[in-house]
Amino acid sequence: MKKVQQGFTLIELMIVIAIIGILAAVALPAYQDYTVRAKASEIVLAASTCRTAITEYYQSGDATPAANGWGCESSGAGGSSKYVKSVATTADGAIVVTAQGISELTAGSADVLTLVPELSDGTSMTWAADKGKAVFQWTCGDDSKGTTIPKQYLPGSCRG
Repeated sequence: MKKVQQGFTLIELMIVIAIIGILAAVALPAYQDYTVRAKASEIVLAASTCRTAITEYYQSGDATPAANGWGCESSGAGGSSKYVKSVATTADGAIVVTAQGISELTAGSADVLTLVPELSDGTSMTWAADKGKAVFQWTCGDDSKGTTIPKQYLPGSCRG
């Protein structure tokens, strides 16, 4: 009488291990990009208070704020948060957020995200010419406006 063989052969186990290795090789880089993007989303979130304040200033058109005079800036020895070193503004209302603690970003100490208020025709707003007007949109992540963080790490809504 023949005995029925049970269990896996060595070749079957090797095939399973090879498949697991291939899946891990694909999944690990995707997961690493995902974690960097999650950290970068905190940088965008840090600018939200300033977006609100600057939008209100433009619509009211009352005061003439200077650079870092919009009332929403933050900086300090330890930074604003784990991944945000500082939030600064220009006289025309552009928001400059400097990142910290994200080793995967390549620019080093100059990891910057810039958000710029724009009119409906896509031109950047200036305080002298546009006070009293509504901010139509915010341009976020545009290299030509000072952003140094690679686009692949920015949230989808913030890729210039």
